Amino acid sequence: MPKSVFLADITNKELEEFLHDHQTIYVPVGATEQHGPHSPVSTDVLIPQEIARRVAEKQGNALVAPALPYTLSYPHRGFVCEFSLTIETFMATIKDLALSFARAGFKRIVFLNGHYDNTYALAYACAQAAEDLPKEARAFPFNYWDGMKAEEWAEMTEQGKGLHAGEGEVSMIMAIRPDLIDKEFLNAEFPNFPETKTNSPALHTAYFFSSPGSVFAMTRSGTWGDATKASADKGEQILQWGVESVINLMDDIEKTFRELPIR
Repeated sequence: MPKSVFLADITNKELEEFLHDHQTIYVPVGATEQHGPHSPVSTDVLIPQEIARRVAEKQGNALVAPALPYTLSYPHRGFVCEFSLTIETFMATIKDLALSFARAGFKRIVFLNGHYDNTYALAYACAQAAEDLPKEARAFPFNYWDGMKAEEWAEMTEQGKGLHAGEGEVSMIMAIRPDLIDKEFLNAEFPNFPETKTNSPALHTAYFFSSPGSVFAMTRSGTWGDATKASADKGEQILQWGVESVINLMDDIEKTFRELPIR
């Protein structure tokens, strides 16, 4: 194995040797946007990057690419810290990266996402790339939480009520880079969601994904949750769940690629 699991830290020679026996690369995908008055704008980058590092070091068969920090943050438009790409540019970037990693010799190009707003565009961009990928290469996205157990996801998200800069995310940053948390500004704020007939996740998709500035419009501080309950111990536990989630997802997708097709 190379001296580091981070692609940016190794030499061209080390990568050539790595690719003789291993062909998996994790590309952390995050965002550069506000995370309340207390957390760094790099929150959604730091978390998937850390989970990818732990997965790669634990399994010994993958590298971690430099993270993609500029993605889809248009629901946060209105906050000073909202730096993002258009949907078209973002998808083109993902497609180009998938093809570039495939040309190098990677067969599993995993866009490990830490920012929910990227979810659909990542999948569509990978589908676009699939038309030009070598036969044995696959590019696909996972959110780091996709393989968590229901109770783990509920614990991370304050029972689904804290989805941004709240207890879960702040706890993980406390475990990764505690120096980046301004503890004196930890706060709690929850959006004033109305009672609805369906209580469907589709409402979130329709409201946030189609509405630039929607997060800015519904919060005063940018926090969506209770950051005052965050702790490094809690964050460490959630990170461990994230690592298990990714490892299990990778096992499952390989089995699916292998066993599902009948022709």
